[in-house]
Amino acid sequence: MRPVSVWQWSPWGLLLCLLCSSCLGSPSPSTDPEKRAGSQGLRFRLAGFPRKPYEGRVEIQRAGEWGTICDDDFTLQAAHVLCRELGFTEATGWTHSAKYGPGTGRIWLDNLSCSGTEQSVTECASRGWGNSDCTHDEDAGVICKDQRLPGFSDSNVIEVEHHLQVEEVRIRPAVGWGRRPLPVTEGLVEVRLPDGWSQVCDKGWSAHNSHVVCGMLGFPSEKRVNAAFYRLLAQRQQHSFGLHGVACVGTEAHLSLCSLEFYRANDTARCPGGGPAVVSCVPGPLYAASSGQKKQQQSKPQGEARVRLKGGAHPGEGRVEVLKASTWGTVCDRKWDLHAASVVCRELGFGSAREALSGARMGQGMGAIHLSEVRCSGQELSLWKCPHKNITAEDCSHSQDAGVRCNLPYTGAETRETWYWDSGNITEVVMSGVRCTGTELSLDQCAHHGTHTTCKRTGTRFTAGVICSETASDLLLHSALVQETAYIEDRPLHMLYCAAEENCLASSARSANWPYGHRRLLRFSSQIHNLGRADFRPKAGRHSWVWHECHGHYHSMDIFTHYDILTPNGTKVAEGHKASFCLEDTECQEDVSKRYECANFGEQGITVGCWDLYRHDIDCQWIDITDVKPGNYILQVVINPNFEVAESDFTNNAMKCNCKYDGHRIWVHNCHIGDAFSEEANRRFERYPGQTSNQII
Repeated sequence: MRPVSVWQWSPWGLLLCLLCSSCLGSPSPSTDPEKRAGSQGLRFRLAGFPRKPYEGRVEIQRAGEWGTICDDDFTLQAAHVLCRELGFTEATGWTHSAKYGPGTGRIWLDNLSCSGTEQSVTECASRGWGNSDCTHDEDAGVICKDQRLPGFSDSNVIEVEHHLQVEEVRIRPAVGWGRRPLPVTEGLVEVRLPDGWSQVCDKGWSAHNSHVVCGMLGFPSEKRVNAAFYRLLAQRQQHSFGLHGVACVGTEAHLSLCSLEFYRANDTARCPGGGPAVVSCVPGPLYAASSGQKKQQQSKPQGEARVRLKGGAHPGEGRVEVLKASTWGTVCDRKWDLHAASVVCRELGFGSAREALSGARMGQGMGAIHLSEVRCSGQELSLWKCPHKNITAEDCSHSQDAGVRCNLPYTGAETRETWYWDSGNITEVVMSGVRCTGTELSLDQCAHHGTHTTCKRTGTRFTAGVICSETASDLLLHSALVQETAYIEDRPLHMLYCAAEENCLASSARSANWPYGHRRLLRFSSQIHNLGRADFRPKAGRHSWVWHECHGHYHSMDIFTHYDILTPNGTKVAEGHKASFCLEDTECQEDVSKRYECANFGEQGITVGCWDLYRHDIDCQWIDITDVKPGNYILQVVINPNFEVAESDFTNNAMKCNCKYDGHRIWVHNCHIGDAFSEEANRRFERYPGQTSNQII
């Protein structure tokens, strides 16, 4: 099976100072104090984990003592100065709340304020050296541009005894190597050292060690193995041991963080009386290797999940959302770390966390923020078992939403590079009618027509292709605004010629006595946010946009939004739509600039962190309810209903409201995104389950 590479996510070689007694001294400083003007005898270094060589917790040595910087009032300008002190050209970002772990010793600087042009941090304003009211949970970090200042010579690398490090870990089946189905869940533990793959001596091997290894390989838990079988097998095989004395607590994110020892080159007797370490891992529901395992897991009574991931491009990554009081909300990234992230990953059936993400790296959520300052030991079975702080409105914002990337098992089913090709020489179509929910690991797991395909002809016109991307947009309607702005207007027909031309009225309007009479319109504002990680752009190029004289702009999409009035059983009684749409950035978050504007044949789209607002008083921002009889109904809005533009999450594209119409007035209430509430809460709102995505369910 494919090994898990440690270099996929952090320089674990830098961490082995924790494992070698000879490495406990301070690492080489990042600057030479005698050569840097203004440093006044200070030395600087990056520390913490997981990190790359150009990022980490900032530590300063002053008067022979190493200390940290508090994140209060810390800015990108301060990060620029510190990165230059560390020998880098500039900063690309900074971190708060001890993202790289809490430091020790003094907190040298607090309320650090720099303009960014200073030659040294000593020129920046602060509370004074050693004067701080912070704890190490507020240690600041920097992310520097991976480019050195000219003439700078110091790589800030911690030297490791014998240069030994565990780079990769894998499970090798004891029998049937290469013929076992993927993912491999049981076998010998092997680690890759500089001279190749080696086994691990099992003397002192514990369930905690197995838990760490299984987590690295994408499995949530471990189980006991048949020790007698492997002992018997070990007697018939030759072994190459490179590691022994492994002692994990069980909460480590990687084997390198456990206490362990490497065999020296001159060790002649290795693992006396022992054998190779063996683990057996339990796959999560998505990765059960056989139907028997799946049936066994499905037979267990399971309640509705209280944790989920949103906005990720791959399984096992995304913004963390939790269910509280029947409502889904996000988690604030204060004190968010690998321990908490690993609890989430294992709870969802993945391995330990590969990365704990802060700063809304997986997109900002909307609505409630349920938790803050989550502190997990890593042994909890659920995030809800971890100590945490209940959030208040002033505590956190969605720009601080926490996210995770989890370790996944190797299944051999990853999406590979694809492109459009000339399929004129294709002689057979092997699959048709493919319908996926998006969570499947391969097309075989999706619904399709089976062995009999409906394509009678082959060739380019009938051959499917894909374009893969690491990021995508994610549109979300501001449901509360719909509820706040909904009202009825009786509009004279002589004011609706333009709307009729753009097909914004019910079909019965064609037979009306123009220009006399009126149409009854349900109006509401539509504010659509892009919470994803890529801008939302029309599928069609500018050359195919259509000019509409009535409203004075180019329409860039044939269908962007559907507006419907439904009975409680789901029968449609009235509809409206944005048959075409002018997409632009109406407003943006504070730190985001507008990029798209419809005027003057401008570029159209919605920038990440911005929203497009169609006010209730704009033409066609309505549903024609002239023919609707009094009663109880559902108002449903679906964005991007034909999947014309890729999104990372389609399940939040539909909004529903309950509404009551008495023939004169309308009451709109319980407006919510289709997946914003628990299943039980949704059932209470209406009999028609509606849409949780742009697929009718």
